[in-house]
This record gives sequence, C-alpha cells and structure tokens, in this order.
Amino acid sequence: MLFRKNIEQFIPDTTQEISDKRVILKYIDTFPNNILIRENEFAHITSSGFIMNENLDKVLMVHHNIYKTWAWTGGHADGDSDLLNVAIKEAIEETGVRDIKPLNNKIISLDILPVLGHIKKGKYVSSHLHLSIAYVLIASEENKLIIKEDENSGVRWIAVEDIDKFSNEPYLIEIYKKIINRARAFR
Repeated sequence: MLFRKNIEQFIPDTTQEISDKRVILKYIDTFPNNILIRENEFAHITSSGFIMNENLDKVLMVHHNIYKTWAWTGGHADGDSDLLNVAIKEAIEETGVRDIKPLNNKIISLDILPVLGHIKKGKYVSSHLHLSIAYVLIASEENKLIIKEDENSGVRWIAVEDIDKFSNEPYLIEIYKKIINRARAFR
C-alpha cells in the first residue's frame, strides 16, 4: 500500500500529528479492505488540497454547502490510493481551475477531522472521522473560477491573513495556518 508508506514517511512536528499519524496507521491496519472508501462508517481516508497562489499569500477556498463556511478543497479517496491525485482531482472539480499543480509530492499535513452527522443527497450520514491527508497545490489567480453547485456556493481567493474572517471552524483555521507556514518553509 503506497499510500500507507507515504503516511509512514511523513515526519510530524506537532504532538497532534504524532498522535494522529499513529491512530491513522492503526485504522489502516484494522480496516485494510475499506479504509479508502466511505462505506467504512467509522473513519475513512480523505485527501485535501490547500490551493495557494504562486506567491503563497492567497488561498483558493470554496464555500462549503454542508459546513456553511469557507474551506479548503478535498474529498473522499473512493478507493483511489493515489492521494495526491485525489487532492488534485477534487480541487479541479470544486473550483473549475484546470492548471493546478502540487507544490511538491509530499504530504503537508496529516489530521483526524470529526464530521458531524448531516444530510447529503437526501440521505443521513452519521458522524464519523475523516483521516485527512493534505497537500499544498499551486494555481494562478488568473484562472476562471467555477462554482460546483452541488457542493459549494462560492469560490474565491482569500488573503492568508484573512482566513479567520472567512472560516468559522477554529480547528481548521489552525490547520490552515500550519500548512501556510510549512508551504513557505518549502520555498
């Protein structure tokens, strides 16, 4: 499992990521046959793309229909073990931007994210965990943005210092700040 090897190679530098990495690897070992699909109702792998401009001073975010806030792009692996590919595919689908490329091929953040119960496509989805693997993606601000109406109600570039004015999820704001700092350190 290449995705497991990539997670093993990720070097956490926070106590939260040290713990989350350990737990994610246990989940993979406990549910090897369905950790990449959402039919695992306890927890499943997701992949997020934190889309930044070339200068790393803006983030392309979507206004998420379920969470009612501005957020990064991403989604379920749905069986695809190439998690960077999942992040890029979801970023393209959710923003309409076609020329998205990774800052590098390495995982930038590894987090366990709680998902509260909600209605999706007319069906109730019970509370569960997203085992989030995240990458920094780069795109030009010149791209045309397209709203994916079944998932979001807006797509826009947001200055990194203004993220907390747009997101109402304090836990994710801290993850976003961590990612911004790490992306800038890669440069």
